[in-house]
Amino acid sequence: MKKILSLIISAVLILGLTACGTASATYTIGILEYSSHEAQSLAVQGFIDVLTEKLGTDVAFDRQHASGDANSATLIANNFVTKNVDLILADNTQSLQIASSATAVTPVLGAAVTDYAHALDLGPGNSATGINVSGTSDLATIEAQADMILELFPGIDKVAILYCSSEVNSEYQASKMVSYLFQKGVLCNEFIFTDSNDLASLVGSACDAGYKVIFTPTDNTVAECAQIVDNICRERKVAVITGEKGICKACGLATLSIDYYALGRKTGEMAYKILVEGADITQMPIEYDENCTKLYNAEIAQALGANIPEDYIPIE
Repeated sequence: MKKILSLIISAVLILGLTACGTASATYTIGILEYSSHEAQSLAVQGFIDVLTEKLGTDVAFDRQHASGDANSATLIANNFVTKNVDLILADNTQSLQIASSATAVTPVLGAAVTDYAHALDLGPGNSATGINVSGTSDLATIEAQADMILELFPGIDKVAILYCSSEVNSEYQASKMVSYLFQKGVLCNEFIFTDSNDLASLVGSACDAGYKVIFTPTDNTVAECAQIVDNICRERKVAVITGEKGICKACGLATLSIDYYALGRKTGEMAYKILVEGADITQMPIEYDENCTKLYNAEIAQALGANIPEDYIPIE
């Protein structure tokens, strides 16, 4: 009887391991998701899909969510290193910074990270990082985004820039936007909030100061609190131009957007080259999505009475 019971327990354990996809997997990838964000989730799904298509049961994913907490993200990253995963995927700038700090050996790929040199304090000039980090960038050129603002609002002389102080990717985009618009004769004022608690007051201040256009980059905190922005700006007839589709869908008038799912698939292709083909991650250039699309929020456009050019596509 004991022998039979032992066999049953062993069988259950084997089935459990198989169900988790780790028993026969050749490669294990740790996925560190920092916060809930539609764009980042799409990138992660694209990453998983392309590797599953290529490797089938030879790849297993250990997907962990930090719920926006840096301490939790650090524990997750350190646990991946302890488990000796073959590769770590970081879904945004914060998770990339934390994963990079956790290991100088395990390959770390970023999906939808805006600027790697700025995020990792590497210095400009090289398309590859030279360390165990590479990946894809979700940066649609700031110049093109600025030109979109000028196209939608000809004659505008000032723009408010809204972002969270803790997000270096947002700081980078904001500084580029300020510099480029200044060259075009448009003055910018940065409205920088520390967390969601003071977001509403900053947005209200921008509206009260007479700004008719607010630009917010690919800022995760804004994305999580987009309803706050919309509640204030729509009532005040202030247009919000956003750095990506997810934020625009929630509170924006228009955006120049990339395909985050396609970007995730591109990141998955990079992972395959590292894991299977032996590519050296330290020499892998950061990759971009070259196909940007002009999108607009039809509901907000109607509420603001905005005239949208024909080459803009409504967000569904």
